[in-house]
Amino acid sequence: MFNYFSDGVVEKINEIKIMKKIIAIFLVGPLVAFLSGCAATQTGISKYSLDVQTKMSNTIFLNPSSENPRTIYLQIKNTSDRPDFTVKNEIVNSLTAKGYRIVDNPNSANYILQTNILQAGKTDITAAEKAFGGGFGSILSGGAIGVAVGSLTGGSNNGRNMVVGGLVGIAAETIAGSLVKDVTYTIITDVQISERTGNSKPIRERVRSSLAQGSSSSITQTLNRNVRWEKFQTRIMSSAEKVNLKFEDALPALKAGLINAISGVF
Repeated sequence: MFNYFSDGVVEKINEIKIMKKIIAIFLVGPLVAFLSGCAATQTGISKYSLDVQTKMSNTIFLNPSSENPRTIYLQIKNTSDRPDFTVKNEIVNSLTAKGYRIVDNPNSANYILQTNILQAGKTDITAAEKAFGGGFGSILSGGAIGVAVGSLTGGSNNGRNMVVGGLVGIAAETIAGSLVKDVTYTIITDVQISERTGNSKPIRERVRSSLAQGSSSSITQTLNRNVRWEKFQTRIMSSAEKVNLKFEDALPALKAGLINAISGVF
């Protein structure tokens, strides 16, 4: 085939094409920034007020107690990455206000309240709901769900143009997103309450455990015993959501929700 155009003409045509693409990118860029700003504004409006929710995976009904005084033994643990977070004093105050007395010996208690704070801090709400849905004793999994930007590789001019256009959009979205962020903090707690059965017939309890033995085998143990405690288990999740929320600002509401849920069982 014959080349009807000189190298200079071809180069000039390519320059014109590149200029058109650059102009198109600069025209689309402000539109992307505007749309990103609209999305940020919508988030700021819809998440302006603090939204706090507390829920239990299972409802617990205790038998009404006529014994006086009503005594409770507490075992409050925290295995989260915020060991300084504690609610023991608040739980004690709430239960004593209801007429219960906290004792140091479980043998002299009518109830045993055991709690373990598994997670406290910023989280992805989808992962938190999954962890909550697993119920008491289930493994926390998921974590924050990352957002993939996508591949920025390609051998064609179209691929490179998509990269440049994508970077413009990402930059605009990053600027808007850095100013307005929808933030969620959660506290996930496992709770076990044991109620003494009194002088009635002891409860036959069977405990079955599966223990990992390396990567290819396991050990199963079964324990049968008579106990005088009826046990109830539940998982509690308190969540706080607001635009640009700080943990220190969410903490009082998260604590109040957790304490109210625990003490509300009694």
